[in-house]
Amino acid sequence: MKRSLLLLALLVTELGFHTAQSCPVFYGIFGALASGSQIALNASLAGVSATEEEKAAFGKIQECYNEAGLLGKLLDFLVMGTITTSSECKLFYTKSLTPFGS
Repeated sequence: MKRSLLLLALLVTELGFHTAQSCPVFYGIFGALASGSQIALNASLAGVSATEEEKAAFGKIQECYNEAGLLGKLLDFLVMGTITTSSECKLFYTKSLTPFGS
C-alpha cells in the first residue's frame, strides 16, 4: 500500500500538479482511486487531460486499492490526513499561497 501511495504522488506530480491550487485535483483523484470506481477515476482524469498511459497507470493503482480492501484504504486515508495536517505541509502551503513567496 505504501508503494501505491508513493506511485500516486509521483504520477500526480508528473501530471503537473505543482501548486497549492492543485490540491483539490490531487485529493479528487486520490478519492476516486480509493473509491474503487473506474467511472469516478476516469472522470477525475478527464479533468486533467491525462494520457492513455497515465490512465492505465492510475487504473493499476486503483486495482491495488481494490485488492487492499477497506482496511488498506482506511490506513491510506489516515496517512494522507497525517501528512496533510503536518506542520511542515501547512507551512509549505501557507508560503506558496502568499503573494510573491514573501
